[in-house]
Amino acid sequence: MGQIWNAVIFEPMLNGLLFLYSLLGRNFGFSVVVFTVLVRVLTLPITMQQMRSAKASQELQPKLQELQKKYKDNREKLAEEQMKLYKESGVNPLGCLVPTLIQLPIWIGLYQSIINALPDNPLQLLNLARHIYPQFPLLSSLVPLNPRFLWLHLGRPDPYYIVPILVVATMWVQQKMMAAPTADPQQQAMNQSMELMMPMMFGIITLQLASGLGLYFVATNVVGIIQQYFVSGWGALATLFSGQAGPAGAAPPKGKGYGRKK
Repeated sequence: MGQIWNAVIFEPMLNGLLFLYSLLGRNFGFSVVVFTVLVRVLTLPITMQQMRSAKASQELQPKLQELQKKYKDNREKLAEEQMKLYKESGVNPLGCLVPTLIQLPIWIGLYQSIINALPDNPLQLLNLARHIYPQFPLLSSLVPLNPRFLWLHLGRPDPYYIVPILVVATMWVQQKMMAAPTADPQQQAMNQSMELMMPMMFGIITLQLASGLGLYFVATNVVGIIQQYFVSGWGALATLFSGQAGPAGAAPPKGKGYGRKK
């Protein structure tokens, strides 16, 4: 299993990062950012499908709430009617999970690549040499890599906690843009919880892991914000810009900065 992982995920990512490093003036930080953009471009069709699925699910919320009221005492019938509604609307309720499952091995592989590409001792340096493709001697000549990018040592946590803060902030913005207005207090509480929980969780992870992985999170969040804007505009974030919260569940008034202008 470990050999399959190395052959399919870890070694292609490691050698890809080394190749970018050779092209980008031996700047590993830029290599991580460019790698992030390339990954987002390659997974763009799946990501856009996820965003459209999330938007369609949000538009179904009023009908789902009606079903919940109508069949509140019949869980079996409620589940049946919900699945029927999803099917009629062409919405896959699990469609948002696929891109996350795809990105998970990318996060793990990138973390391994960063840690292995920036060895701290001769043993780790020897281990790195084992995973560089021998067909490309240029890549071997790049070692050891320069681990510095701005104030960061990319193989270690950010000593000033700036990267974790950026991870939390950019992820919160993306979550806020994806959130839909709802009149259901329970759904409002759940949305607010998710908007805070996910960014905080990734922020805590970034506090303890290599700052290069945090840099990847920041870059992928920024690209995700741009993509989300072209799907749904600013979403719920527009109410913060305009300073108008409006009644719960009501769509913000047109022309007040909500979403993109057509």
